[in-house]
Order: sequence, then structure tokens, then C-alpha cells
Amino acid sequence: MLAACTTPKRTETVDSVLARAIVVDTHIDAPFRIERAPEDLSQRSDKGQFDLVRAREGHLGAAFMSIFVPSSEDEAGRGIELADRLIDHVEALVASAPELASVASCVDDVRRDAASGRIALALGMENGGPLAGRADALAHFYARGVRYVTMAHAKSNAYADSSYDGEQRWQGLSPAGKALVADLNAMGIMVDVSHVSEKAFWQIVEASRAPVIASHSSVRHFTPDFERNVSDEMIRAIAEKGGVVQINFGSGFISQPAHEWEVRRNEAFKRFFVETGAKPDSAQARKFIADYAARYPYPRATIDVVLDHIDYVAKLVGVEHVGLGSDFEGVGDTLPTGLEDTSKYPNLVQGLLARGYSGDQIRMVLGENLLRVWSAVERYATEHGHPPACRGASSAAAQ
Repeated sequence: MLAACTTPKRTETVDSVLARAIVVDTHIDAPFRIERAPEDLSQRSDKGQFDLVRAREGHLGAAFMSIFVPSSEDEAGRGIELADRLIDHVEALVASAPELASVASCVDDVRRDAASGRIALALGMENGGPLAGRADALAHFYARGVRYVTMAHAKSNAYADSSYDGEQRWQGLSPAGKALVADLNAMGIMVDVSHVSEKAFWQIVEASRAPVIASHSSVRHFTPDFERNVSDEMIRAIAEKGGVVQINFGSGFISQPAHEWEVRRNEAFKRFFVETGAKPDSAQARKFIADYAARYPYPRATIDVVLDHIDYVAKLVGVEHVGLGSDFEGVGDTLPTGLEDTSKYPNLVQGLLARGYSGDQIRMVLGENLLRVWSAVERYATEHGHPPACRGASSAAAQ
């Protein structure tokens, strides 16, 4: 295990660290943003947190575009259709700016794209429920580039219970969920434990024969009543499996005051719906949210709190088991000061240098840890007859 903080052997700067780093962010909800409000994200935008221009300014090397299927869409049987549309959005974005980005399907793709100066856009399916929709769904989405699957989202699905769902229908994983873990291992798709219930987490860790990831979860030590984050015991289990915890930047994930504010706001919102019968996307509901925020200002976290979470994991299990899973575009206007959008990753580097991390350790946090885990998952699949399907030929042709 590496120590969390060591004295650098030579003087490093933000620029020197980033010059030899691949910044990997495992959770950006840009596809769903495009689905809701079509926009050309190859151009600088004054909305949201991600576009290719700001991402390049932030030295982002690889981003897992979240193929997010809300539980309601999964339950209505529309999950496969929506997931395909979201992947279409990513492919269209790359097609519109091949000099800026490409679609990555393996670690070699990411490293090749980084060397060419383009952003590698990989795919992670947030909510594995739609995979139960038809027999060939897993093979279909592997062919389309999905390289991690979050087993559940806001509600229990065909495979796993959600940390947000009080029903806990399976008491962890269903029999199909345990089989899915084995199938994901065999195909070289990372298993993501973010969002699942604690019982499901432990059953995934037991079932998986390859390292697992928490693609966008933070440390429960700082938010004791928030099951969505990972406990010390869960962090240790991920590390023992060789995996990595990718820290979520949302203030409600990293700060207890912000988390408590969100709980109170959500309770008030539920009462509002009961009393008024308004729909969530109505003008009346939007006004309620705006009025609530004006009356009760949001206690936004700072970048130092994100650094505290990175520090905590590094000190608990080693710096080789922590990375970045921002949840940009997925946590709304709750991002910490200093990490407002994808141009701000250098601020994290500055903060880690100030806390005594070496350049090599920072590069591990920025992306090498995740790439190590992804490589291990690819090796496991190769050993079981399923070598990684890269898009290297198309990537190289675009150079």
C-alpha cells in the first residue's frame, strides 16, 4: 500500500503533472443532457458542466459518458430504446468533432487517444435493468461500447436492490443478478457498485471474479446516514478486490450540511406534490424549487471537501484505490466551488500538490488507478476467451 502523502522527490507543478497524466472521469451525464435538450457539445456552452472545449481546457483525457436509464423508463419497457439513443448522441458528438474526441472501447483506445490529444469517450450503463429486456441485450450493448454497468439506480430492478429503495425486493441480488455479475466478468465489462444497496454490494463483491468499481460514490464517513456512499468496510472490500472508489463531486455526496439540506428539500417537495398535485416538470414545481432555494440558501461545499474524501480513501486503503467520478451533469447546481465544470480538474491537481502528494501519486488518482482496474477486467475476460474489442482501427484512422 502506498502512503497517502509523501514528500515529492522533485518539484512538480500542475502543468508538469498534467503533461504526463491521463485524467479519467468515470461518470458524466452528458448524453442524458442532450436527450433532454439537444445541443452541440463540441462547442463551448454557457450551460451545464461539460462540453469538449471546456473538457480540453481541463485536460480531461477520458470520460465515461453515462448511459443513464431512469428506473421509470426501465419499468415501462423503454430502457433499451433509450440507451441506444443515448449512445447515438455520443457517437454523433464524436462524428461532429473527430479532431477533439473519439469513442473508446478498451484501455488501449484510451492511451492511443491520449497520445493524439483527443478525449476518449467511453460508455458506462447506469442502471443495468434494461439488460433483462431481451436475450441479446448484453452482447448488443457490449458491441456498442458499454464497458461498465451500474447494477441498479433509484429502484430495485431485475438484478439488484437500490440503496434508495426501501422495498429491498431481492435482499441484495436476484439469481439473475448473480448470473449477470459472472457474465460481465466474462465479457470484460466492469461491475459498478454505485447505487446498489449494502446487501447487494456485498453479494456483488462475493460473486465477482474481477475487480469492481464504485463509479461515482463518495465516503460515508462524512455523511453517516447516506447509504448511497460507501462505508469504510466497503472501501476496504473494494480495495481487497483490487478495485477503485471514484469520488463523486456533488456537494450532497461529500458534505453533511449539504446532504441534510437536500433531504429537507426533498421532503418539502414531496409534501408540495401531495398538496398541489403538480407534476415534477411543471412550471409550478420549478417555481417551488426556486423559491425554496431562495429562502434556504444551499450550503455548497468547496474543493477542499473533495480533497478530504480522496485523502480519506488514500489513508484507509492506499492511494492506488481512489479516483474521480464527478457526476458532472448529474448532480445539478450542487458542485463545489473550484470544481464547477470540466475545465477545473487542474484545481484538484493544485490541491493534491498542496497536500503533499507526489506527481506519480496524483497521476494515479487522476486516471491510472482506473485504467489499471479496467486492464485487470480485460485480462480476466481474455483468459476466459473474450479479449477486448477495441475501436483502435477507427481511432488511428482519424489521426
